[in-house]
Amino acid sequence: MKHIAVIGLGTMGPGIAQRLARGGLAVSAFDTETAQIDKAKAALPLINGVLDKLGIVPKPGGEVRFATSLADAVKDADLVIENVPERIEVKAEVYRAIDRLIGADTLVVSDTSGIPIGKLQEHLSNPERFCGMHWSNPPHIIPMIEVISGAKTAPETAKAIVDLIESLGLLPVVINKDVAGFVENRILYALLREAIDLVEEGVIAPEALDTCVSWGIGYKLSVIGPMALLDVAGLDIYHSVASFLNQELSTRADIAPFISKRVQEKRLGLKTGSGVYAYTPERGKELAAERARKLVAVRRALEEKDGK
Repeated sequence: MKHIAVIGLGTMGPGIAQRLARGGLAVSAFDTETAQIDKAKAALPLINGVLDKLGIVPKPGGEVRFATSLADAVKDADLVIENVPERIEVKAEVYRAIDRLIGADTLVVSDTSGIPIGKLQEHLSNPERFCGMHWSNPPHIIPMIEVISGAKTAPETAKAIVDLIESLGLLPVVINKDVAGFVENRILYALLREAIDLVEEGVIAPEALDTCVSWGIGYKLSVIGPMALLDVAGLDIYHSVASFLNQELSTRADIAPFISKRVQEKRLGLKTGSGVYAYTPERGKELAAERARKLVAVRRALEEKDGK
């Protein structure tokens, strides 16, 4: 692959585009909102600075070009990465538009966080050329990318995406079944459900919960994966504790009022200045820089552990 189009420049798009460009690929980036394009342009120098700190040397030929239209973006693209909002009807509209503009050999992938791929590929005339390519946020720092095939995805399509990820020095994780949320987000949302429930029930304050998870299980899981952790703890210990604790864990299928109330009040997090916590614009920028610095340090430590 030489030319990749990234459609949608919200939270993930700029990081994806620049990481691909670092790998020597020509990237055409597009968004229907001018404001998002302006934000993406402003973000690229910061993203490049983080990639420099990670020691990712640019390969020749890589660049990010901001396209003037969808047709301009996907023209002669080997791969189109869709990164638009998480609503099937919005994505379907984009696929129908793309379908008229690309050749039968062009691959299309979605960076959806969890919509089953089988539901999305129905909106393309060549569904066998479509699969999921789920990056983790921030995509220019987190090296793991999930690859998900739908019922009609051709094996060679998924292989081509795996090969691309490996060529960038990143970590492809092949998901064997097309389930909602795939794997990363199913694990994450199970953790968040329990965390929100504990805070809402008054068991613990939000700040204390973050400290508990980050410096407890989060610290361990960055080095020892959940399945390996079972062996470290002992399956007999897990069996014993799970026999009573599983009955106490949250199983709610709706959205907790703790979240719904804030959404109704437009308290959506960093993007609006308040959510669980409150943020000034200055503090938001400080947190982004601080978290990027720490993620870079953690990644370097983990790569050292793996002998890279």
